[in-house]
Amino acid sequence: MESLGDLLQQMQNPSFRQRTRNVADQVLNDPLVREFCNAHPDVDEAQLRLNMSMLFQYARDRRNCDNCPGLERCPNDFQGHFCKLGVEYPNGTAEIVDIRTPCAKLVASQHEQRVRQRIKSFYVDERALLEGYNAVEIARKDLQRVPAVNQVFRYIEETKSQGLLKKGLYLEGTFGTGKTFLMGYLLHELALLGLNGVIVYMPDFVEDLKSMFQDGQRLKETTEMLKNCDLLVFDDIGAENLSPWVRDHVMGSILNYRMNRKPTFYTSNYTLEGLEKHLSFTSKDGEEMYKGQRLMDRIRPFVDVIAVKGKNQRG
Repeated sequence: MESLGDLLQQMQNPSFRQRTRNVADQVLNDPLVREFCNAHPDVDEAQLRLNMSMLFQYARDRRNCDNCPGLERCPNDFQGHFCKLGVEYPNGTAEIVDIRTPCAKLVASQHEQRVRQRIKSFYVDERALLEGYNAVEIARKDLQRVPAVNQVFRYIEETKSQGLLKKGLYLEGTFGTGKTFLMGYLLHELALLGLNGVIVYMPDFVEDLKSMFQDGQRLKETTEMLKNCDLLVFDDIGAENLSPWVRDHVMGSILNYRMNRKPTFYTSNYTLEGLEKHLSFTSKDGEEMYKGQRLMDRIRPFVDVIAVKGKNQRG
């Protein structure tokens, strides 16, 4: 490591001083720096030479941004930020100031992160929430589901124009036709409006509910969240193994609270009639048609049914 004395001696060397002047001249003649100087003629050359490193950083950041390799590979010193120069007059004399400014990609990423934080998921494949947000791609991937896609888009537009609706949607169809992706798209688009949502994968959620039977506080917190969120999606309802307690006391309580207040959405391989038969049977008490009908009275009147057709995309 060089001593301070060695460094000072180098600085006194004529060739070193000449190299320094050459670098300074290159910076001052940089087209981006000249553009800044022309925009601020009140900044004198002494101020420019005093802030040579700032000018160099400014020109370098601008070029990096012009050839941006993406936010994750940002070459600037502060990821997602660039050096923006300004001029202030603290003592009546123009002084250059450096303003670290977030780039458009960082602003968009932060906005998207805030949007995603409005959506909570229980046991749902994260790919359904992280992918599929291109509306054209959702429709084009399988033309058979275009009518269903258009109905979901229409619901989103109605919510944007009218505010939170009281009725939800019931997406019925065979395996792998994109019902969960459509609900992920809906939650994402409405989260852009500031609405919060929860999506629940029913088979795993029901099993977890059974384990909460002895944990009253956790059960209360969970059911309160599902009651009060703006948008609630029960994904793959009908695939769960119901108990009377889950059906009558948990699901019944949640849906009883939400009806006529906030929309609830469903995806299922069953039609509404098939779901009613499923809800009428539990592994403990067998068939109880009345209780199945009772729960369906909290579902059927509060949804518009959308048939999602198409090929199984999972294969």
